[in-house]
Amino acid sequence: MNHDDSVLLHTEGHLRHITLNRPRALNALNHAMVLRIDEALAEAERDDSVIAVLITGAGERGLCAGGDIRSIHDDARAGGTASTAFWRDEYRLNARIARYPKPYVAIMDGIVMGGGVGVSAHGDVRVVTERSRVAMPETGIGFVPDVGGTRLLGSAPGELGTHLALTAQAAGAGDALLCGLADHFVPTRDLAALTAELADCGTPGEIEATVRDHAGPAPDSELAAHREWIDACYRADSVEEILDRLDGSGVPAAGRAAETIRAKSPTALKVTLSALRRARELDSLEAVLDQEYRTSCTAFAGADLVEGVRAQIIDKDRSPRWSPAELAQVTEEDVARFFAPLGDRELGLAPARWTVG
Repeated sequence: MNHDDSVLLHTEGHLRHITLNRPRALNALNHAMVLRIDEALAEAERDDSVIAVLITGAGERGLCAGGDIRSIHDDARAGGTASTAFWRDEYRLNARIARYPKPYVAIMDGIVMGGGVGVSAHGDVRVVTERSRVAMPETGIGFVPDVGGTRLLGSAPGELGTHLALTAQAAGAGDALLCGLADHFVPTRDLAALTAELADCGTPGEIEATVRDHAGPAPDSELAAHREWIDACYRADSVEEILDRLDGSGVPAAGRAAETIRAKSPTALKVTLSALRRARELDSLEAVLDQEYRTSCTAFAGADLVEGVRAQIIDKDRSPRWSPAELAQVTEEDVARFFAPLGDRELGLAPARWTVG
């Protein structure tokens, strides 16, 4: 089978190396890349000489900035189906990574956003550096965190994940470790030596030990100092109440967070909060991905995703005209629609639940 060079594969010692190779696009994922990564993982799983898999991003800027949202914007405007087909395979890949039987090592250096989180933060061994900026920025483009992001953020201590999801704020290395999005801190200058040593490992156990040997103390978490007001404000039951608490806290950082949140899509904010709370009640990543596929497909059919990408990426005027424009105009019924079953279009990763009536 012929492949383009957007995903590079090579084996060094017992290590299968996957490199995302669209550096000019910050290694943004497209459908062909997702299928190639999935195929590479299947091949490595069958190959007894491969002990572990390593995923990295080409270039100096980061692992992956997420899905190719410009093409998603164009597809949505045209009423196409390419994006929902892409998400179907992308979310299946996320589930495969989480269940992968060999050590899956992700180097989360530089920018790691959206789909980049999906191909890294579900792995066994997740390495951040002083350059890491890990984010699920979907509310800023009228979308809802996906690729298992609602499970990852919903599992963060207290309400830290709610804060990151609603503000779309990026987490540095210390924050990523605190929030459970990463496991080890390795300085960027040591990554080449780490990669070389991983290739010499002969057992899965040596992989983890080698990373631990290279790991050092991470920079302090910025969020740790803000846990008190974050937990107090974001545990509220609605976005409106969260904003009221942020405004009334008297903490300057909380006021800035409220201002940031108010610039996001009102619909996306309400759906995101509901998705995070629902994800906490679901018993598997697969069930969360099924839920996220529903929210993604519904967002794809709405107006805010096209408008958000237009404002942030296409025209870059940073002035999206959300519809509805106010939180009060987004009803409970509007939010519930995002979680409605899709019938024969369901992703269907989680086993069906049979009930005896």
